[in-house]
Amino acid sequence: MSSSESLISLLGRGDAPEQLQHVRRIPARTAVTAPWPEWVHPDVVSAYGALGIQEPWQHQIEGAQLAHDGRHVVVATGTASGKSLAYQLPAIDAIHRSERWILDNPGKLDPDGSVALYLSPTKALAADQYAAVKALKLPTVRAATYDGDTDPAERRWIRDHANFVLANPDMLHFGVLPNHTWWARFFRRLKYVIIDEAHSYRGVFGSHVAALMRRLRRICAHYGSEPVFIAASATSSDPEVSFGRLIGAPVTAVTDDCSPHGATTVAFWEPLLTDLKGENGAKTRRTAIAETADLMANLVSARVRTIAFIKSRRGAETISTITKRLLDEVDPSLPRRVAAYRSGYLPEERRALEKALRSGELLGVSSTSALELGIDISGLDAVLVAGWPGTRASLFQQIGRAGRAGQDAVAAFVASDDPLDTYLVHHPEAIFDVPVEATVFDPSNPYVLGPHLCAAAAELPVTVADLPLFGPTTAALLERLVADGYLRKRPAGWFWTHPQSAAGMVNLRADGGGPISIVEADTGSLLGTMDSPQSHYQAHRGAIYVHQGESYLVEELNEGDHCAIVRRSNPDYYTSARDVTQIAVLESQRHELWGPVEAHFGDVQVTTQVVSFQRKAYTSNEVLGEEPLELGARDLFTKAVWFTMDNATLLAGGLVEPQFPGALHAAEHAAIGLLPLVASSDRWDVGGVSTAIHADTGQPTIFVYDGHPGGAGFAERGFDMARVWLKATRDAIEACECDTGCPSCVQSPKCGNKNNPLDKRGAVLLIDVLLANAPLR
Repeated sequence: MSSSESLISLLGRGDAPEQLQHVRRIPARTAVTAPWPEWVHPDVVSAYGALGIQEPWQHQIEGAQLAHDGRHVVVATGTASGKSLAYQLPAIDAIHRSERWILDNPGKLDPDGSVALYLSPTKALAADQYAAVKALKLPTVRAATYDGDTDPAERRWIRDHANFVLANPDMLHFGVLPNHTWWARFFRRLKYVIIDEAHSYRGVFGSHVAALMRRLRRICAHYGSEPVFIAASATSSDPEVSFGRLIGAPVTAVTDDCSPHGATTVAFWEPLLTDLKGENGAKTRRTAIAETADLMANLVSARVRTIAFIKSRRGAETISTITKRLLDEVDPSLPRRVAAYRSGYLPEERRALEKALRSGELLGVSSTSALELGIDISGLDAVLVAGWPGTRASLFQQIGRAGRAGQDAVAAFVASDDPLDTYLVHHPEAIFDVPVEATVFDPSNPYVLGPHLCAAAAELPVTVADLPLFGPTTAALLERLVADGYLRKRPAGWFWTHPQSAAGMVNLRADGGGPISIVEADTGSLLGTMDSPQSHYQAHRGAIYVHQGESYLVEELNEGDHCAIVRRSNPDYYTSARDVTQIAVLESQRHELWGPVEAHFGDVQVTTQVVSFQRKAYTSNEVLGEEPLELGARDLFTKAVWFTMDNATLLAGGLVEPQFPGALHAAEHAAIGLLPLVASSDRWDVGGVSTAIHADTGQPTIFVYDGHPGGAGFAERGFDMARVWLKATRDAIEACECDTGCPSCVQSPKCGNKNNPLDKRGAVLLIDVLLANAPLR
């Protein structure tokens, strides 16, 4: 099973199936080790030795040494490269030495006592790291998880006695910082802050966590500590810049991966076009979900241990269900060895699934990104990635899940019906031959920073000395918060004077607008909440809402009472909302002249109205029907990148005037789909507008904007990487085998104009005009 061909044949379609577009082989990597540093206590070395770690890898020691020397560090290496030892080693050593000092000096406290705070984006990852720390069996290390599942009776003990606390940003924001006086002893001794999977803090979530880290540093300074920040990250572009922006301080990066890994054969797989017709008669492809379920069934039938990744919870459940049905026809004993894994399961369910996967009891699992992160699962032989996961970093994290035990492995990227997927299956060099994306977020976003300044003021009054910590826009933003009545300015600084919790103004994982409660009609129970801006798209009348694997039909959206009423349902379709959008230019902050073309980045006002929704078959994407909606328009103040050109330039580029609207519209749709190639966004994080004559520019114009108040950094990244972005957009359109445009190139699933007009060929000519004088950078 060492050759690429024999591995590809495991997918069940022979050595050269029609769906196979390219094959890449990631060569095996041998280990480079380094000796334990002299400063590591012998007890700690022995503890790792008992786990079979006799010689650490060089990058682990390099990262640990930098942290021990007092420098903020980010270790940005591949999946299964042992990043955890790089941050555990200095933290565990400091804790152990502190506790030993107390044992050797009875009745005294170590004046330099040490504790560590570990932060991860998911509870599953924190639980995995907790188990790893406990496995060292060092009695001096009192590790404890502190999250929403922690028993209230245990929380006081953790505050007073734990010296390695594992939490998440949400708990730090809601539970720890607002109650910092309870944690005073902990903060005084805090020596290391560990931020795991740091690359996941991007977009608006990244902006929130960046503000949270500044609040954490301010509280630490108040208690006299200056902890060293250590980050573990997937490989990313300029990790020291990204992590430095996250914590607001200079950082050193360790990027040379010295860990061993088996060779991985990567298949680029494009499902075939079907006879089903989509919108405007366009052909549709077999869905990535159906295709991935077929491949998983083939692999599991061959007893190949497999994991399939997909972004949506519902997709993970559907792949598992289809795979089980296919396997039941082959061997009735196999369906029980396949399962789905996603957030929303009870903790004990997730732990049981992880254990079954490690042991080999499970042969196949379909998962959201919940298993992409650093959970220790070795011995897998195959990885399937259903649809582009959002970033190259995520793709490498996912395909790196196979081959962790040193064996050769196979991975398949299964393209979904999307322009970016179309581009990537035909251009693997865009994945393997260019640097991975930068982690994009904007710490100065006023819609994010403003509420955090209120939370900071509630923790401790904000003083003039704090202004540099929060950035150059802070002073003006504080004055605005005073004018709006949120803060009160006094000689000593800015104070929070309201009785309610300031932390409640912030939702770290949301984009604002206040929550909509999802209420079950039959029982009156609260199923969950949804951010108000998303409710028009996901909780409108007739929408299908999914909660913990169960589907519900939305019967009513009552915005006055901030609730949506839903009832259990079992549909064989999903829903997709469609909107119409207008955009107004408020200010151009950056401007470049590309010959006859002008590129801008700046502030815009976007007015959007959801006008209808479609019902689509889940396995085929066939449109089953469309219904109108009567919902009010909403305004969004955000950032955008836009391109203007005059009619004469387009005519000179080979277009004729009747083509202008369709060419602009098609180019806009494709550009939205390709932006994640250069910015770590999701297609749904951004929107776009195109018009043959825009009221503010007076010319044909294409806008692509951030779909979050104040912006998220994606549009600005598009402005900075415009040439790469636009060339990829052009290539994606040309690579698609359809005749006049389809969802794989220029159609958009949320277009309120029903994807009309669209001119696929005209879009290529128009982008050629944009690229003719675009700067090389």
